[in-house]
Amino acid sequence: MAFDALFRPFNFRGLSLPNRVVMAPMTRSFSPHGVVSEEVAQYYRRRSEGQVGLIISEGTGVDRPASLNDPNVPRFHGEKELAGWRHVVDEVHAAGGLMAPQLWHVGAVRTREKSWEPPGAYDTPSGLSRPEKTFGEPMSAEAIADAVRAFADGALAAKSLKFDAVELHGAHGYLIDQFFWEGTNRREDAYGGKSLPGRARFAADIVRAVRAAVGPEFPILLRISQWKQQDFAVKLAKTPRELEDWLKPLVDAGVDILHCSQRRFWEPEFEGSDLNFAGWAKKVTGLPTISVGSVGLTGEFIAAYGGESSQPASLDELIRRLDREEFDLVAVGRALLQDPQWLAKVRDGRTDELMAFDRSAFATMS
Repeated sequence: MAFDALFRPFNFRGLSLPNRVVMAPMTRSFSPHGVVSEEVAQYYRRRSEGQVGLIISEGTGVDRPASLNDPNVPRFHGEKELAGWRHVVDEVHAAGGLMAPQLWHVGAVRTREKSWEPPGAYDTPSGLSRPEKTFGEPMSAEAIADAVRAFADGALAAKSLKFDAVELHGAHGYLIDQFFWEGTNRREDAYGGKSLPGRARFAADIVRAVRAAVGPEFPILLRISQWKQQDFAVKLAKTPRELEDWLKPLVDAGVDILHCSQRRFWEPEFEGSDLNFAGWAKKVTGLPTISVGSVGLTGEFIAAYGGESSQPASLDELIRRLDREEFDLVAVGRALLQDPQWLAKVRDGRTDELMAFDRSAFATMS
């Protein structure tokens, strides 16, 4: 099958991409004390040289004491930290690429290193890391307001550093998603409740503050998921109507593009239709969407962390869905982590040169 659908330009609200391929955000932990290095800058530059349309950075911590659970994940605040990111985006631009940082707060997630603790209290909606699992303390109104401020400050910094867009991480059971999920949000104030629109208020406040900070023309992406790292089977929205109720406040607040994460992009989201998560999000909101989940490889990424290798897989189903405009962009993770030239090989028809994914790639910045 021809790959033309992958290489059509994409233009929307100031974001002009040469093709439909996005590098998915992937946590790397190669930034000692939260500062990106030259090695990180060259890692991203190589993907730009491989002609990826848009690079979304690994998750970067906003300006809250416990926004990250790893001391070697980069931060997106502070003079030294932002100077490092300025160099990264300059390298990406020099190679002809475009880039968005992903702003992140992990919330009620334990640290990766037993010998390290974040320099402040954990932020959580209700003092839960999963249903009935106590962790931390519920955020006060003041803490919520400061977290909103931290995301807005990060987005303004991204614009000032000449990034091309910004993405907010609202998926996978991290802080914003913990507010979405009834299992971890038991609040009875304006940031909780039994309905998705109520539990979406924290995210909507963040989006509004980001929009006010960056102005009307700077693209805002929001990553969302139904599944959580705490429970792969969770569905926040069990029907298309519930999905619309969840997403409408976020669209009204100023989101431009929805980045819809599933573990396998080809799986239907609701019974009675083969549309995937990104397809349904586009249908109910009218916004462009990014689809992601095991693109170009057999197996899926959660299993990869357990040591499972993956082989190159057919792109026929992906192309079919792009051709019918089910979604607008596709994010590629492990295939680009393994091989910065993955997209160039696909474009040139060198599919026999596509590489298998091996877990050892997690341990390098090749």
